[in-house]
Amino acid sequence: MATKQKQIAVIVIVVAIMGYLFSLQPKGLIKPKETRANAGVTGSRPVSTSVNADYVSAAAKTIIGNNLAAEITALEGSLKKAGTDADKLKLQKQLAQKWDDVNQPAPAAFYYRAIAEKQNTYQDWLTAGDRFNDGFRSSQDTVAQPALVTNAVSAFQNALKLNPEGLDAKTGLGVAYVNGGAPSPMQGISLLLEVVAKDPKNRNANLNLGLFAIKSGQFQKGVDRFKGMIAVKPEFEPYFYLAECYKQLGQKQEAIDAYEKSKALMPDPTFTAQVDQYIKELKN
Repeated sequence: MATKQKQIAVIVIVVAIMGYLFSLQPKGLIKPKETRANAGVTGSRPVSTSVNADYVSAAAKTIIGNNLAAEITALEGSLKKAGTDADKLKLQKQLAQKWDDVNQPAPAAFYYRAIAEKQNTYQDWLTAGDRFNDGFRSSQDTVAQPALVTNAVSAFQNALKLNPEGLDAKTGLGVAYVNGGAPSPMQGISLLLEVVAKDPKNRNANLNLGLFAIKSGQFQKGVDRFKGMIAVKPEFEPYFYLAECYKQLGQKQEAIDAYEKSKALMPDPTFTAQVDQYIKELKN
């Protein structure tokens, strides 16, 4: 079971990377001026009231397999029949953990939000916000995305009410703002810059600043950001995005080297095949 969950985790990370790159239009990547003007497009989309735990769970069940889906459906049925708040909270925690175990952050997020509403702790709101951000990042559902961002903003704001100096909550809120949770993405960038000013090695803030540099066509800034992350800890994600930056800057050999290092740190067949294709394109 543990091996299977690890495999699912790898798949989710790879899908998130590919989905993010698709949203950035990696072939020509982007026209910087156009991208800067539309960086927060999510905020312009209406938030559907139908996007809830049931909505995102239905989609996620098609991914996780019949047996696991049946287990979760049974827990959902028990939750609907639960008579006391204590029983509901226990089942919500079980459902949140079940979805975490199969790396499906969107449905987990709604259950963590329900838990946070009852317990109202900084960590509970932080966990809910993180799952909503993760759900947005891995989702291609344009109906669900605005709801995931809106809920992320709300969760992190609630966390910051309990701990105004919480850097993790500020980072998460900054990411949600740039994803469309604020009128201007610069509100989110400012929060992320505030975090790295206080904690220069903050992984999540630096990773997202690098990603948003790519999204705005500022590839040299992305290079600097990802190289800084790698100096702290070599990981496949910053190497992969570093390669993307080099590719857009026309530095082919540097891009190939970074892709190779990323591939070595993530021995997954799907990821390897995609990276090999990028390397082949650069060599031709």
